[in-house]
Amino acid sequence: MEYERDTELARSRRSYEDGCGMAQALDLVGERWALLVVRELTFAAKRFSDLRADLPGIAPTVLTQRLADLEAAGIVARLPGRGRGYGLTDWGRALEPALQALGRWAVAGPHMRFDRPISVATMLMSMRTLFDPARAGDLRMAITFDFGAGQVFSVEVAGGRLEVREGPAAGASRVTGDRMALAACLYGGRPAVEAGLTVEDPAALARFAALFALPQS
Repeated sequence: MEYERDTELARSRRSYEDGCGMAQALDLVGERWALLVVRELTFAAKRFSDLRADLPGIAPTVLTQRLADLEAAGIVARLPGRGRGYGLTDWGRALEPALQALGRWAVAGPHMRFDRPISVATMLMSMRTLFDPARAGDLRMAITFDFGAGQVFSVEVAGGRLEVREGPAAGASRVTGDRMALAACLYGGRPAVEAGLTVEDPAALARFAALFALPQS
């Protein structure tokens, strides 16, 4: 049964017909937009309309095909219940370190464009990617980020790790504002108020901003 499913999946897409694991990974997620769909689903399940909004350059027909391909591969699953949309499977979530490595590689290279728009998922992924455990040490803290339109996430730092969870964290200070403004504050050194952020605890945000390091080229 598994062989039949794999054979059917292979017929539905172009394949490198290569025994290398990397080539076979690209058979599954190498089509344009596929990895960006995975990125968008890393921190929260989304409906089709949410994905369209967060990936404004993708055509509806292409998004439909990418979701179908990723679902057939066992990377994405439809969630039960009306309007629940799509989420990553456990195997799909295991792609996050690969996404982080690609992002880190690009930032350290000569072609990175920092003037391009980013989504909320991109902002959260960047935190996970650029977080420096050595800078965090034994720090314990949590901040709730409210990006508007119901997109609220808590970021918790403890034990040299940074975790992202959907929804607010109890007792955490709150930062409200656009993800581009937050990126300018965390990575560009722009003052929070000047960037347009509303911050309950500026000292906590300053401590948080010190935890990230851009890769050097």
